[in-house]
Parts: sequence; C-alpha cells; structure tokens
Amino acid sequence: MSPEITMIVLLAAIFNASWNAIVKMSGDRIAVMAVITLLGSLVSALALPFVALPDPASWPLLGLAILIHTTYHFCLPMAYQHGDFGQVYPIARGSAPLLVTLGAAAFAGEMLGVLPLLGVLFLDVGVMSLSFDASTGITRNPRAISLALGTGALIACYTLVGGLGARQAGSVLGFAVLLTLGNGLLTFAVALTWKAKEIKKVISSNLAPAIAGGGMQVGAY
Repeated sequence: MSPEITMIVLLAAIFNASWNAIVKMSGDRIAVMAVITLLGSLVSALALPFVALPDPASWPLLGLAILIHTTYHFCLPMAYQHGDFGQVYPIARGSAPLLVTLGAAAFAGEMLGVLPLLGVLFLDVGVMSLSFDASTGITRNPRAISLALGTGALIACYTLVGGLGARQAGSVLGFAVLLTLGNGLLTFAVALTWKAKEIKKVISSNLAPAIAGGGMQVGAY
C-alpha cells in the first residue's frame, strides 16, 4: 500500500474516532447520531450534482449497504449507552478487521499473506483483551461488550458490501454519496419516530458538534 493511501486511511481513522467521541459525549446518543447522519446526508446532497451516478448493477448492494449502515447507526449509540468509549470503540472497530479479512477471502477472493494475516490476528487479540478489563470487562458489562461486538460485525458487513458495490458502481464517489445520503435520511426518519424531543434538544443545544460530526462522518467514508 502506497504512503498516500496509508495517510488517507489514517486520516479516515481520526475522523471516525472524532465523530464517535461526539456521539458518546453530546447528550442522547441515538438523537445525536440521527442529527449527525442527517447533517452528513446534507453534505452528500450538496456533492450529488458533481458526481456520476453508480451503475444500476450496483444498486442492490447500495440498498443493502444503506440498510446495514442504518442498523449500525443504532447499534453503536446503544453500545455507548452501556459502556465506556475507551472500551466500546476499540472493540467495535478492532473486531472488524478479522471479519473483513474472512469476508474478503470468501466473497472477493482476496487472500492476505502470512505476515499481514498475523498482523490482523495480533490486532484482534490485543483489542479483544479490552473486554476482560477488571473493572469493565465482559463479566461485569456483558451488554456493552455484546453490543460492541455486534457493531463490529455490522462494520465488517458494510465494509464488505460497500467495497463490492463500489467496484461494480463505476463511480466510487457516486456510490459513496448515495450511500451516505440514503443512510443519513433513513437513520433520521427512523429515530424521529421515537426520539423527536431529544432530537430537538440536540439541534437547539449541541448543533455545532453535530455539524462537525456530520462532516467528519462523510469525510471518513
């Protein structure tokens, strides 16, 4: 992997960690997530006229990726509701690489070499060790760990589905714009059915962090 791509991946990781921290720290987590994704979808809507639409062959994967992303948008804040950011985020993000590696081998025919595979395994083992912290481990906080692992599985699924879809799309940016537009609107619409009061509170008191989060969420993807 070239140095340029490595730096882009690291920047995406910084953006991801930053908007996750906003979800954890800024009030009702589901309401904050809903506002962040809505604002992110507005960014995508502004970009829509400037990108080519993805090939129709990729639309089924695009729709599936939107549904998986939307489910992830609810699983993640629920995990933060029950667990610490320093535990939930590393488990959710750290459990995904091994699942993505297995999925890429099964569905995309991409096999890692011995050293990269060992790197993925060591990463996952190190991250999973966070589950057994004496004060917040799996025996004391099983719900948070279960939700974090479920979030990691969803991350792996949308990474794999989104990657396969983007390859079929012809327009990678077009696929990404429609994906973030679709899951942002769907997440907000679903959350609005039972979190309307909390969403209004976020808009009135925590809008600036949510705007930053929306920009970083889309930018990271």
